Amino acid sequence: MVHLRNPALIVWAALILATVASTWWLAKDAFTPTVATVAIILVAALKIRFVMRYFMELRTAPLPWRLVTDAWLLAATGVILGIYLF
Repeated sequence: MVHLRNPALIVWAALILATVASTWWLAKDAFTPTVATVAIILVAALKIRFVMRYFMELRTAPLPWRLVTDAWLLAATGVILGIYLF
């Protein structure tokens, strides 16, 4: 039971649930392909942020490093979405 309090385990379980839920939910014909693709990219960006924070130990890094990595992720996601939607 002590492992259930481990933040990395909780984040890992959330990442698995996000993968399964987004894959199952967005694979249906309820959304247009463009909406599904944008949603998948946004879920992937959120998952990348969690991986950087909890598995690359950035949550304890100095604030400038956290801001740089968040800015990089935001810029990369924006460029990918911009190219896709253009």
